[in-house]
Amino acid sequence: MPETSFFADMLQSITDRGRKLLLAGSRTGEDAAEIDLEALCEMLLSSRGEASGMAIAAEILDRWSALENDDVQQFLHMLYERFGPDTAKLDEAIENYRNDRSSAAIIALHQTAEPRRQELLRRMNLAPNGTAKLVRMRQQLLASKEQSDEFRAVDTDFTHLFGSWFNRGFLTLRPIDWSTPAHILEKIIKYEAVHEIAGWEELRRRLAPADRRCFAFFHPRLADEPLVFVEVALTRSVPNAIKDVLDEGREQINADEATTAVFYSISNCQDGLRGISFGNFLIKQVVEDLRRDLPGLKNFVTLSPVPGFARWLAKARASAAEPPLSDGAHSVLMLLDDPTWAADERRASEVARVLLPLAVRYFLVERTPEGRPLDPVARFHLGNGARLERLNFLGDRSPKAMQQAHGLMVNYLYKLEDIVANHEALAQRSEVAASPAVKSLLSQDGESRRGNGQQNSRPFAQIVSSRIGGRRK
Repeated sequence: MPETSFFADMLQSITDRGRKLLLAGSRTGEDAAEIDLEALCEMLLSSRGEASGMAIAAEILDRWSALENDDVQQFLHMLYERFGPDTAKLDEAIENYRNDRSSAAIIALHQTAEPRRQELLRRMNLAPNGTAKLVRMRQQLLASKEQSDEFRAVDTDFTHLFGSWFNRGFLTLRPIDWSTPAHILEKIIKYEAVHEIAGWEELRRRLAPADRRCFAFFHPRLADEPLVFVEVALTRSVPNAIKDVLDEGREQINADEATTAVFYSISNCQDGLRGISFGNFLIKQVVEDLRRDLPGLKNFVTLSPVPGFARWLAKARASAAEPPLSDGAHSVLMLLDDPTWAADERRASEVARVLLPLAVRYFLVERTPEGRPLDPVARFHLGNGARLERLNFLGDRSPKAMQQAHGLMVNYLYKLEDIVANHEALAQRSEVAASPAVKSLLSQDGESRRGNGQQNSRPFAQIVSSRIGGRRK
């Protein structure tokens, strides 16, 4: 990226010249090293020169990078305490607006209500690598966010600014393949958050074959740092287990033979950008690109984990849920306490008949206090307009998946003509879009709560995909 490199070199040159001026002495004649961080922040806000402003911003961020944990907390506290809105001016602006509801009064109120730290952060962003350092600063802030309301107030300002700086219009979608530079591939291995990549050979199996794709969003100020990436398998059918996707001995196909694109892993890479949404844009852009390049693709689905299910089920078993589970269901679910339950076909079958209707309740009925689906992955895909298509019993037998979801995985279907309607149903009426087969399982949830946990076996072969005792049922 020669243009990016040239721009970065130019910024560094301007900053270096400004630093010489700063080191020559401040307004008070002090050496720069003798000026504390708060005074430097005040100097940055009052600076009018481009070179001096960039130099001061670089000095602040360099000093911040060297702070130990306690000093980091003090710095964040200073941002809250010393660089909030000017309350006296804000009171005056509020009073002026009450007396004169003109456009000028509204503008003045808006400008006065903005915390000074927002402008301070904007000016820090001008320093070389300023964006990357501010992302790391927010990462530290998030680690402290639960400690006090003041840190949450500071985080609101970061979120507001990052929402603009990392707007979709600034992001570029880049394919990641086996020819991608090694320093970026190393980050794909590092940031994979769903299905761990054990090393270079496993990464090659995910990127090199003709029926595999990977895409990532990048930002021009974080040129070699992926923000979020998605791994895609091109298949002839919708898979019901992650082993079908990742197995070293799986059958490989040519890309033009595929009818289905499976999004099996989406990983956010920057902790400091948590809560800044990229994945929804990523999925939609990748779908568009795949449809253009591979017109034979008809289905766009996920193979997704259910990271909150085991925690919710544990509460239900402890009678924290309403209505309570039946004695029969309680008895069957006690099998989950034995780590070997999934290896026994009979016990796994018993668990499936109780667990799967409860899983449907978890998705279709249970809600957060804000009326959203409980599961974080479900919130993401359903909020994007996908449909809950299928439950996959023991779709992932890895220790992590067994702990988080008792091995459960699900397929979300992205049917393009239904995405808007599905999104609106969830946003407006808190209704989850689900296939008829999934919905039909919800009535069996009532049986597991009223009866003995033994439902009619007929629907399971048609409704759910399960692997019991290692064999496809």
